[in-house]
Amino acid sequence: MLATLSLSRRAEGSMTDSKAREAVCRFARSLFERGLPPGSSGNISLRLDDGGLLVTPTNASLGFLDPARLTRLDAGGRLVSGDPPTKEMPLHAALYETRRKAGAVVHLHSTHAVAVTLLPEINPQAVLPPLTAYSVMRCGRVALLPYYRPGDPAVADAIRGLAGRHAAVLLANHGPVVAGDTLEAAVFAMEELEETAKLFLLLRGLNPRMLTPAEVDDLVRVFGRVDADDDDGH
Repeated sequence: MLATLSLSRRAEGSMTDSKAREAVCRFARSLFERGLPPGSSGNISLRLDDGGLLVTPTNASLGFLDPARLTRLDAGGRLVSGDPPTKEMPLHAALYETRRKAGAVVHLHSTHAVAVTLLPEINPQAVLPPLTAYSVMRCGRVALLPYYRPGDPAVADAIRGLAGRHAAVLLANHGPVVAGDTLEAAVFAMEELEETAKLFLLLRGLNPRMLTPAEVDDLVRVFGRVDADDDDGH
């Protein structure tokens, strides 16, 4: 199904307003059908050509979005049209500020990623070990931030403190957030993050074989660093 939703960076940049709305709703529905955002949790934003954002509304299920009711914000974050935006706008805004190439942000409360944040032995600078090639290629080094209540503006300062070094971040006792160059990239990275968290939990205590530093370096050399936000990292 997701193959039919493929959107290049250039295609996203040239999408009409209606096409952008349809894309957000299709990808949101896809995540919902995989059981990743329970209830009315989770939110998505897409950066538009004029610097404004298209955002999923507050208290809206990602499985039943109405394209006409998506929130439209201008480049200054002011409401232009649609329903009120998700309460997590400080989180999204800080990621766009620190990840200059980000074209979309996805935030979920997916089960396995949340579960990892509850474990005591987690390294906050590299939450998940390099278990698979695609976790390295799509997620990079995943950071962990302390608990903030949902919608707390202070989370924006915590994101800024990461200085754009991480494309994927886990919020303790809350959930993952991923920034991607495109909407497709952000959604695929979020799915990869959840599956990697699931693998990590399944393999705890089993002494699994990780990718070696040389293997990770090879992936970075060939495919670039997803957690870099400069021209040399892609």
